Amino acid sequence: MADTDPRLTPLAQSLPATVPFVGPETQERARGKPFIARLGANESAFGPSPNAIAAMQAAAGTVWQYADPEAHDLRHALGAHHGIDPAHIMVGEGIDTLLGNLVRLLIAPGDAVVTSAGAYPTFNYHVTGFGGVLHTVPYAGNFEDPERLCARAAEVGAKLIYIANPDNPMGSHHDASTLQRMVSHVPGGCLLVLDEAYIDLAPDGTALYIAPHDDRVIRMRTFSKAYGLAGARVGYAIGPRPLIAAFDRVRNHFGMAKLSQIAALAALQDQDWLPHVQAQVAACRDRLAAIALENGLTPLPSATNFVTMDCGQDGAFARRVLAALGDAGIFVRMPFVAPHDRCIRISCAPEADIAAFAAALPDALAIARAAG
Repeated sequence: MADTDPRLTPLAQSLPATVPFVGPETQERARGKPFIARLGANESAFGPSPNAIAAMQAAAGTVWQYADPEAHDLRHALGAHHGIDPAHIMVGEGIDTLLGNLVRLLIAPGDAVVTSAGAYPTFNYHVTGFGGVLHTVPYAGNFEDPERLCARAAEVGAKLIYIANPDNPMGSHHDASTLQRMVSHVPGGCLLVLDEAYIDLAPDGTALYIAPHDDRVIRMRTFSKAYGLAGARVGYAIGPRPLIAAFDRVRNHFGMAKLSQIAALAALQDQDWLPHVQAQVAACRDRLAAIALENGLTPLPSATNFVTMDCGQDGAFARRVLAALGDAGIFVRMPFVAPHDRCIRISCAPEADIAAFAAALPDALAIARAAG
């Protein structure tokens, strides 16, 4: 390991040299060969709208140009799509970047932030990176606990509460009325960060109405999941105008790629593509659930584009299953924190990839049991 550069700030020196997720490419380099099936990152292997692909191809010759730093066309199209003023929308390089900018704007060293133990780790990465203090509450079974999150925020004087609906890594979701009650219990001076990355794949009645000027909530949306543009890195936030305007103080104004903006605009305008993807995801969730049951695992109900499977033992066993699948060329992931680390998580994908997973799973389970 390289020595730490002595010029780092004390905060930077205190941070672990890690990233929230190890990419499949890193793992492929370590194993010396590619994966057979890429089922760990919750990308949409069903792909983006053909219109988005065509738009990128048509604009490829303009890639020498910087993108519009205001993302004017995309923001206005999103405003029309949601029926709100574009001034309530900030576009950025995926939800991850928007979360980092939000934390940079609102969290000073020592400020309290509340999240669920085992929830999306990239949010925690940003909070820690800016010196915030994380306070976690346990899930209620396989669900994030809105009531307990708000109560903990009131106890510690939190400036941010994070919740994902639907949830990653468990795939569970709360209905709109439950989230509406949560909003009503957000402590004064606190902001609820509502991550809706998977909302386009959730059942009707999951998305709640929140007035864009409501200063208790900022919502995060993405083109990475149902829209199939994970590699383009396009996300957006919806929130009150003063907070949205503040992003201009810290964001990378030229961070987005021109082709990414063009692809997202074309994808947004092709709303006929979404039902096609939603149907494929729903069918694949059923297929994955059947595979789990055939192998003695318990599939958890999913409102996302992945299925979390309870392996029925502890985290050490699930990690052995994960390693054996990796050795067989199947890239999957698992929750990081007990008790959810008893599970593995498999992304929806075309049948060839799912069949490869189904073929590898029995041997992976046998290897894990033999090593126990």
